[in-house]
Amino acid sequence: MTDALLLSQSLPVATPTFDAVYDQEFPYVWTTLRRLGVPERDVEDVAHDMFVIVHQRLADFDATRPVRPWLFGIAFRVASDRRRKASVQRESLDVQLLEPSVPAEAERGLVENERRAFVRRALECVELDRRAVLVLHEIDGVPIPRVAESLGIPLNTAYSRLRLAREEFRAAVKRLSLREDAQ
Repeated sequence: MTDALLLSQSLPVATPTFDAVYDQEFPYVWTTLRRLGVPERDVEDVAHDMFVIVHQRLADFDATRPVRPWLFGIAFRVASDRRRKASVQRESLDVQLLEPSVPAEAERGLVENERRAFVRRALECVELDRRAVLVLHEIDGVPIPRVAESLGIPLNTAYSRLRLAREEFRAAVKRLSLREDAQ
């Protein structure tokens, strides 16, 4: 082995500071919570709860590993706990709002927002345990072995959940597309 390789293997890896994790990963956490089905009105509170846990557990984080799968595992558990609470109920407002006229250049942004909203609706149709695997692997690009590790599930279970999640997502996209075409 070369001297540089030996030296790099013997140096301890520093755990990132809470401020660094918060500053660098807050947008990722926000997006992840939305993908896991946390309503927009609750994301700020859930993100706060999540970062309290991150602060408490940061000393236990293995700095040789990427931080995002670790954060995703925490986000998944926090979002899952939030959904289980009986006090959190879905509200449905059936208020019809008039759409304001939009300049042409802003229309592209609206189309993109509609696409994101469509994907979120389709993701919400996927069972949460499966959705977590789908989002972490397909959207965040995390390899399945690391997904399984982050979520604390066996590797074969992760592969099975991914397969089922893909099927549920495709079915939801088809169903939602048909529903939108009918309107």
